Amino acid sequence: MSYKDEYHPKVKSDLKKLDKPVVREIYDVHIDKILLHPFVNENLHGELEGSSSYHFRKNKVDYRIAYSVDDSRKVVYFLMMAKRENFYEILKRRLL
Repeated sequence: MSYKDEYHPKVKSDLKKLDKPVVREIYDVHIDKILLHPFVNENLHGELEGSSSYHFRKNKVDYRIAYSVDDSRKVVYFLMMAKRENFYEILKRRLL
């Protein structure tokens, strides 16, 4: 069974900073993969514990998608989508 998706309010501004083909790929490929198998990706630790990170590469650039899972509601809550550079520092500020 696939999970439903919900988004942090700042995800919209994250996506505006990315190239259109990358955003299209995120929606067409990566979000569906995460919704089907949300527990397969890297679990974060420390201050980011409880979140997971999905990694992909396009045109030699590394990207990350951070999310948390509410298994009781069957919801994946997307926290951030961006290039890897400074990703985790920005995510910490967003969550704290």
